[in-house]
Amino acid sequence: MKHMWNKVAKINLKPKSDIHKSLRKHGSLSSHSVTKVLHVATLVMLTAFFLFPLVLSFTNSFMSEQEIAVNYDAVTDKSLSSYNADVEASNSFARFEFIPEMVTLKQYYTVLIKKTQFLFMFWHSVFLTVPIVIGQTVVATLAAYAFAKFRFRGRNFLFFLYIVVMLMPFQVTLVPNYLIAGKLGLLNNYLSIIFPGIFGTFGVFLLKQYMEQIPDSYLEAAKVDGAGALQIFLKIIVPLSKSGIAALAILVFIDNWNMVEQPLIFLQDADKQPLSLYLSRIAAGEKGLAFAASTLYMTPVLLSFLYAENYLMEGIRLSGIKG
Repeated sequence: MKHMWNKVAKINLKPKSDIHKSLRKHGSLSSHSVTKVLHVATLVMLTAFFLFPLVLSFTNSFMSEQEIAVNYDAVTDKSLSSYNADVEASNSFARFEFIPEMVTLKQYYTVLIKKTQFLFMFWHSVFLTVPIVIGQTVVATLAAYAFAKFRFRGRNFLFFLYIVVMLMPFQVTLVPNYLIAGKLGLLNNYLSIIFPGIFGTFGVFLLKQYMEQIPDSYLEAAKVDGAGALQIFLKIIVPLSKSGIAALAILVFIDNWNMVEQPLIFLQDADKQPLSLYLSRIAAGEKGLAFAASTLYMTPVLLSFLYAENYLMEGIRLSGIKG
């Protein structure tokens, strides 16, 4: 009888231990699940917050000018409420509508065909951005190669000056750039914007951090085989730095595609100004055209990001730069 009691006691004790372990296990899983849910919810909220203006611009670009006026001009122009008899006079707040009542391509027709100014300024943006992207990528790649793999007197001090210039607010460099452009007779000329853009400092900093991670043994092996500095640069440094160079090109393109201060100051002639300034002018009077023009304006940036997203992420990650 005693033997059987001990046997029952062991059976009763074993489940209790398992229950405690199970509770601890499920308790940790529960807290982990709650944390994971909070992280996902936060990411979803941030994604919705950043996508809101993009989606709103895209969907509103297919609305008619009258419908946009009803949604956004109720405060300034009550007479436009006659477009929709259901709009009450007391409704004085802008309404964000994502689904058009009637889909129309009139805004795109006006922007692309009827008003040729949009296309002219679109190509002005291209003529300003593409040379800066190509020039800064080439110059930054060569300079970063020198800083990362060559040892010369004053290298650290010179790179320190690069960092100081990079950390300066953009407005600080506008005045000396304007004075130099005036001395060279480049005011109201695209070169007054292209030259300072080509010799930007951020690209050198980004690629130097990237190239420093390339083992020096690769370069030494190439030197033993008789390769010169230029051959090493073209056949080893550039191929191994492809992700960093692509990331730099995308970042430079996005930054200069959205430029506002430079053309506003250096280009007095409105016919030479890029599309970024055109959008600010049409937004005041014709909101429908502004939505259509904004959608077309952000398309190249979105396509370039989606096409080279992997290069951008890998380039920033391997460069050692953290947000």
